[in-house]
Amino acid sequence: MEEKKIRQISANKKAWHSYTITDQYEAGLVLVGSEVKSIRGGGVNLKDSYARINENGEIFVHQMHISPYTYAYNDNHDPLKPRKLLLNKKEIQKIYNKINEKGFSLIPLSIYFKGNKIKMKLGIGQGKNLYDKRHSLKEKDANREMHRVNRHKDYS
Repeated sequence: MEEKKIRQISANKKAWHSYTITDQYEAGLVLVGSEVKSIRGGGVNLKDSYARINENGEIFVHQMHISPYTYAYNDNHDPLKPRKLLLNKKEIQKIYNKINEKGFSLIPLSIYFKGNKIKMKLGIGQGKNLYDKRHSLKEKDANREMHRVNRHKDYS
């Protein structure tokens, strides 16, 4: 069986900074044609988006901005409407049980093409405190400095 090609469209970098991500899930999206065309052109932003489970046991992503498609006439979509995510019932139940623990949230991490389908990577995350964020930044800077020194060492 041939592996499907994955091409990333947009990532939520703020999620990795603000949350400690424990579990990740892949979900499909229910979209209309103008949304798909706009996403293909890169007109999507996940920065302030979040996901919720409604009373019917369905997961919706909120505050995900998909820009209006410029060539659509009157049938253009609402840029901030909630969009349904497609997961199986077992995965939704696992997510529901984990989110009901104190401090856990469901955050969209990235949106990408897998073959010709649009998929979203969701993460279950726990919010970081300010000192955790500072510690992460210090680690990142230290790793960057270490790689820079090692790179120059190879050329010497």
